[in-house]
Amino acid sequence: MQVVDRYLEDYRLGEERRTLGRQITEADVVLHAGQTGDFFPHHMDERWCIEEAGLPGRIAHGTLIISIAVGMTAGDVNPQAMSYGYDRIRFIKPVYLGDSITVRAEITEIADHPRRPELGRVDEQVTVTNSDGDIVLSLVHLYVVNKRGERT
Repeated sequence: MQVVDRYLEDYRLGEERRTLGRQITEADVVLHAGQTGDFFPHHMDERWCIEEAGLPGRIAHGTLIISIAVGMTAGDVNPQAMSYGYDRIRFIKPVYLGDSITVRAEITEIADHPRRPELGRVDEQVTVTNSDGDIVLSLVHLYVVNKRGERT
């Protein structure tokens, strides 16, 4: 990891990043349950999932998959940009323990900030797929980015 200054003018529509795979483990799910207090049986009880819910096994928390996926896209530190939030979050398919996920992030919008002329906004479409190539999660990651030479 390194520090790389990227201003609004340095981003290009259609630019994308792809990650390597990462397996979702029982340790991930148990730790996330402990951190959030979400001990629903869908995440914690294999027998209940199979016998009661008709699922093939335990599923990872959607919020866990968001956290891991966004973390997987974090590479270089950019002092000129900051996460502004997430829009249009959709849990499309469940992620089961043992699944591996990969992430694709594509710049889909670059715009001026509506109230702060020294800033711009970059929208990045984040798509998470499982090892079968199925899309399991989709969201838009919003960034606020400094413009070159306009900081006050």
